[in-house]
Amino acid sequence: MPRQARLDVPGALHHIMVRGINKSSLFDDDQDKARFLERLGKNVTDGKCAIYAWVLMDNHVHLLLKSGKDGVSAVMRKLLTWYAQYYNRRHRRTGHLFENRYKSILCDEDNYLLALVRYIHLNPIRAKFVQTMEQLDLYPWSGHRAVIGKAHHPWMGTEYVLAQFATTLRKARNAYRRFMTEGLGQGHVPEFTGGGLIRSHGGWSQVIAMRRRGQKEEADQRILGGGDFVESILREADDRQVRQLKHRRAGKTINKVIEEECKKQKVSIAEVQGGSKRRKVSATRAGIACRSREELGLTAAEIARHLGVNTSSITRAIERAERQNENRKHK
Repeated sequence: MPRQARLDVPGALHHIMVRGINKSSLFDDDQDKARFLERLGKNVTDGKCAIYAWVLMDNHVHLLLKSGKDGVSAVMRKLLTWYAQYYNRRHRRTGHLFENRYKSILCDEDNYLLALVRYIHLNPIRAKFVQTMEQLDLYPWSGHRAVIGKAHHPWMGTEYVLAQFATTLRKARNAYRRFMTEGLGQGHVPEFTGGGLIRSHGGWSQVIAMRRRGQKEEADQRILGGGDFVESILREADDRQVRQLKHRRAGKTINKVIEEECKKQKVSIAEVQGGSKRRKVSATRAGIACRSREELGLTAAEIARHLGVNTSSITRAIERAERQNENRKHK
């Protein structure tokens, strides 16, 4: 069965999981982890996202990320591409570093925010990297230390997390710590990493009871939340796909986009597809890339194949165009 497209709704909460290929290590030492965090912070800040929880283990990473207006895909693509290149260069290796694509579950923030913060931050204890809460307080590769005030990451939304517990900092941190301690006996929770299974009905017994009564709700493996939440997310995702489908049904293709942009900018198609680095040609190529992604839903790799350049060139062109648009808005 073909895999489903990732749901990338802007402004949504995502539980993201990244694993090393064949369960191999992603980090050989603390320097690797520090560089990953440094880049994560930069990409999150640039993408106007928020991180509420995170943990770096040897062979996998968990992030609880609220996406900005452009979604989560661009942030994760930039982060993982940069880190793979850094890691391979530093450790003199070649080949893939990550296991397929990262996994992303879109979550109902109202019902699952705190449960996911706890689940992610207790990962080192479940994995027996540390044994106690006191040892977790000292574990440097988790967002837990920032929430309790023993580390500072400006790109992490600790204030938002603490505001869920109390209005004063001291009371909030005490309540957070009690909440974490209460979860120490919690093992692996399948729906937190699989999405759309048990959701918010109180466990499998409630799901089975609903089935016996003939009740049905929308469910989707890419979403963690109740039926109404699932429906609203799928509706929003469908609206975007419908817009793209309308363009395609109207005969819009990337070749048509290329033709239109070249005519508008008064450059030749041959020059655009020939790898020219002339400024006007590069700008035209960026316009084609942005329109092809927005109107047709094409990936950077698909766009690159039609424009005769590599995927990273398209990614950078889109990023530059987005920055320019953002700068124009603030002028």
